[in-house]
Amino acid sequence: MKMAVGELIENRVIVWDRDDARRLYSMGFYGKPLGISKPKGISFDAPLVLDLLEAYHLVKEELLRVVDRSGRTIGPDGLKKRCSKEYSYFEEKFRVYEELRRAGFIVSAGMKFGSDFAVYEKGPGIDHAPFLVHVLRPEHKITANYVVLAGRLATTVRKQFVLAIANKRRSDSLVFEWWRL
Repeated sequence: MKMAVGELIENRVIVWDRDDARRLYSMGFYGKPLGISKPKGISFDAPLVLDLLEAYHLVKEELLRVVDRSGRTIGPDGLKKRCSKEYSYFEEKFRVYEELRRAGFIVSAGMKFGSDFAVYEKGPGIDHAPFLVHVLRPEHKITANYVVLAGRLATTVRKQFVLAIANKRRSDSLVFEWWRL
């Protein structure tokens, strides 16, 4: 299979080739088509915008080659270094991202929900993300206020809130479900 090429611009990777963009998107809803808020299927004609974490995953899977503005390839180590600067707790977030992908979930950035990831069972535009995932290290202390804030946020957007505690080898998850009495 032909490897797609993406250009690193600031903290995003743009896949300019439309065919490559559609192919990557169809392989697991990677990225977002530029200028299309809610794409329906893969019949879009636009470049694909990937966040760094997605791009790093695709580079590791040998589905994407990332280049800088001068066309020089940025290898996995260089991209990982860039990711580590952009994301707090990158190693932990990437571990959780990969675990969710391996489990068959579609994972996208959860920034608009105030979380690390929005997790879909089928994909954006097909179903709504039933889970919001926030990644923590084992040594993090969580307060009752944090749990209440997270719960209120998740309830407002009709999603379950998941805390993923990223250990050295794997992550454990706490799922909060809210009940009205």
